Amino acid sequence: MLIYKQTLIGTVAALAALSLSSGAHAAPPAGQLLASQCAQCHGTNGNGPGFDELAGKPTNELYNELREMKYSQQIEGIMDRQARGYTDTQLRLIADYLAAQPGAGDD
Repeated sequence: MLIYKQTLIGTVAALAALSLSSGAHAAPPAGQLLASQCAQCHGTNGNGPGFDELAGKPTNELYNELREMKYSQQIEGIMDRQARGYTDTQLRLIADYLAAQPGAGDD
């Protein structure tokens, strides 16, 4: 009976610790999931392979470029199409996320 009780207490303690640790994870930054669409060309954190490096660019610069693409009269490429799929609020969240990533923001 004592072994059963110790095992039960150990199991309950382990489950409690597990539930506390899984609840302690912070939510990802608001724009991270939205920016995941950009990952194929610009990398998961804006430091993409061979394309414009977006990480570290000023938020307003990124946001204005995205809005320019979204509202362009002519669709010139994939970026114009991508930008049209987001609201202005979502574009701001993407710009905020990418600007906060470490990088030089070089083209």
